[in-house]
Amino acid sequence: MIQVNNLTKRYGPSRGIEDVSFNIDRGETGNIIGFLGPNGAGKSTTIRILTCYQPATSGTATVAGHNVFTESLQVRRKIGYLPENAPLYPEMRAREYLDFRAKLHRMSRNDRIAAVGRVTEKCWLGDFIDRPIGQLSKGMRQRVGLADALLHDPEVLFLDEPTIGLDPNQIRETRKLIRELGQRHVVFLSSHILHEVEQLCTHTIIIANGRVLADGSPAELRERISGSSRLIAEIKGGVDETRSAVQGISGVGAVESGEEPDGWSRLSIEANGTGDIREEVFRLVADKGWALRELRHEVASLEDFFIKITAEQRQDAGV
Repeated sequence: MIQVNNLTKRYGPSRGIEDVSFNIDRGETGNIIGFLGPNGAGKSTTIRILTCYQPATSGTATVAGHNVFTESLQVRRKIGYLPENAPLYPEMRAREYLDFRAKLHRMSRNDRIAAVGRVTEKCWLGDFIDRPIGQLSKGMRQRVGLADALLHDPEVLFLDEPTIGLDPNQIRETRKLIRELGQRHVVFLSSHILHEVEQLCTHTIIIANGRVLADGSPAELRERISGSSRLIAEIKGGVDETRSAVQGISGVGAVESGEEPDGWSRLSIEANGTGDIREEVFRLVADKGWALRELRHEVASLEDFFIKITAEQRQDAGV
């Protein structure tokens, strides 16, 4: 659905992106791609090229089967694009603006009425649809921009920071909408909010300093930083006794321990490999007659991976 090969953009001596490559195929259960990176990493530059708003210096890219450089009109018919700051006409009412945009898509009058009604409902614009856009809050203008991107029911939807300026309730509803959109569209989502990407996305691309550093599902990226499996256990018993007993379990590597109040021991248990040793730990605790109040995997987050990989990139670049 999206194929990018060695995409490079230079602004004179400055580099926007360099040799960016990735492939996105339509999935069966979810089609939401997270595009992550620090400020100035090249996210918006990449999106502008893929949406035919600016040319690349070199490389190739196709979206929905069309070349973004030689078939830009065909690409634009297949995509919807919500930039970080949606360019709207403040003097127009929201309904008038959406109807105008539908005309640009060459929709008939009946199709325009149906499309505007559909996106008004999807983007919760009903109470504001007849207000001038200039009188709307930033969050509401963002919703109008999203409605605009959805008017023609595009195959691929590019969203650049779609929850910027929204209140907590609007953010929750927008994330719900993005999940729904991912069932019918390929959604290419750029965001600074890492846990948002972790919750929503089936595929993640991390870019920094104009280059792709990582590409895979959030689970795969977390696995790269997690290393061996690690458990946290809180057991009622002496620190030395509980640590020694746990170290005797087959498959257990290093065990770090600390003493909690009221006779509880807190153990950080590293497994040799990626096997799940929770059952063995539970059985040991039961056999010893100890109380157990916590037993869980310690899971690395996407934020942990993002911080680690971007720090390594900065170090390699000598920053």
